[in-house]
Order: sequence, then C-alpha cells, then structure tokens
Amino acid sequence: MKILVINGPNLNMLGIRERTIYGDKTYKDLLRYIKKCAKQLKVRVKVYQSNEEGKIITKIQRTINRYDGIIINAGAYTHTSIGILDALKSVMIPTVEVHLSNIYEREDFRKINFIKEYASKSIFGKGFEGYKEALEFFAK
Repeated sequence: MKILVINGPNLNMLGIRERTIYGDKTYKDLLRYIKKCAKQLKVRVKVYQSNEEGKIITKIQRTINRYDGIIINAGAYTHTSIGILDALKSVMIPTVEVHLSNIYEREDFRKINFIKEYASKSIFGKGFEGYKEALEFFAK
C-alpha cells in the first residue's frame, strides 16, 4: 500500500500561524508524526506540500499507477478549488480528506467544501490524529 499525502497552502507555517487554532507543533513535527504512523501501520507514504494550486493539481495527476490512495489537506483550496476536485475525480484514486481544525466550526466561507464531493472519507478537527485515522482507513 503506497499513499501520497498532499498538504496545501500554509501548512508549512504550522507552529507559527494561528496557534490558538493549530497549536505550537510545527510542520516538521507533522511530517515525523505521519512517517511514524505509516511505519507502525506498514504503509508506504510520501508527503508533498505546496502553496500553489497548479502544482497540487499536477501532483494529483501524476498519482496514476503510482499510488493506492491519497490523503489531502487542501487547506484554503478546499473552499475554492474546483480544479483540485476535478483532478481527484480524474485520477479515480481513493481519497481521504483531512483538516486539522473543524472547518465547520469556523468562518462561514470555510463551510464550502469542494474536496468533500469526491473524498471517500472526511476527517475534521482531530489535529495530527486525523492523519493517523486517514492512514488507518487505507491500512484496513
């Protein structure tokens, strides 16, 4: 089982941005956590982060015949990117959506969620644990 984890804009700023929402743990902490969980679950994982929508779309398109699943935290693009949604639909690879915070308990504009239209499962508000839950989904 090989999984691609895609993290969108501003995830690289964890530990710096909006600590009251995201906490003090850094993006490096998140990477270590994902790799540790993947090893425990015997799942191969590659993690990719970009602040650029087009690069995320290209990365999704390149998953065909390379990955068995996608875990995506599209960040703000969750609420704006039909392009990312269309890329996910195009590759037809099982996808789990993860958000560190509960987007449905935040600003009204965050309640718009294009990624949810395709995702097999959506995980919100569980912090880093959401990534573990997503990996467990694929490990079953």
